[in-house]
Amino acid sequence: MPSSYRVVMMIALGSAVGGVLRYLVGNTLGDVVQVPWRTFVINVTGSFVLGAFLYWSERQGTDHAGLRAFVAIGLCGGYTTFSTFSYETVGLLETGAYARAVTYALGSVVTSVAAVFAGFGVAKLLP
Repeated sequence: MPSSYRVVMMIALGSAVGGVLRYLVGNTLGDVVQVPWRTFVINVTGSFVLGAFLYWSERQGTDHAGLRAFVAIGLCGGYTTFSTFSYETVGLLETGAYARAVTYALGSVVTSVAAVFAGFGVAKLLP
């Protein structure tokens, strides 16, 4: 099997795992927090995982194309929910909840960026 096919298969597998994780986390949080905060938690934790993994991967100095495809493109892509985040922000705006929409949008972006930095920090502690 050519290398490009293996990478595509790793992305597909990672996407499946990420999508299932998103479903499970969303359902678990559904009893505790309301929309849009489930999406917020998923985006922040996914950003953390992506930051930690990519930092670790780049430090290794070896080719991890399949693993990078699985985690960064597949798993994190299937798990995080930017399109849902955008839809929920528009939904808040459509209902006139302007302050909540702005708080949600800015909070999501700022906290997700901070989570990537936190992921870098944790990855720096790894061997």
